[in-house]
Amino acid sequence: MRISEQIVIDEKELDEQFVRASGPGGQNVNKVSTAVQLRFRATSSSSLTPDVCARLLKLAGNRATASGEIIIIAQRFRTQTQNRVDARARLAAMILSAFLPPKLRRATKPTFGSKKRRLETKQRVGSIKRLRGSVAGDE
Repeated sequence: MRISEQIVIDEKELDEQFVRASGPGGQNVNKVSTAVQLRFRATSSSSLTPDVCARLLKLAGNRATASGEIIIIAQRFRTQTQNRVDARARLAAMILSAFLPPKLRRATKPTFGSKKRRLETKQRVGSIKRLRGSVAGDE
């Protein structure tokens, strides 16, 4: 499966199973296995580097198993072929996003104006709270 010019996943690393889909479809939904369950063994893939594999498993979230396998279930369409194409497209999009390295966060300091506004707000709220106290000679 070709994902981009540099990324090619071997077909042997993909397992497809056709299962019965849930949802609408009338009598046909009970007879025909149109949903696709695509399994990709990310940890044993030769085309993924270890850091890309780690990012992919993190992106997959609940779709990743403890053994490093990603399971994608596609049942949006009524035909096997459309669901198969959909599952492969979703896997390709996930792998492409895992290949992009995360942006480094640069720590920034608060501006002078934001510090000043924060302190002024604290002063204002504190003075309002002081005014809520009991008044002397009001007993």
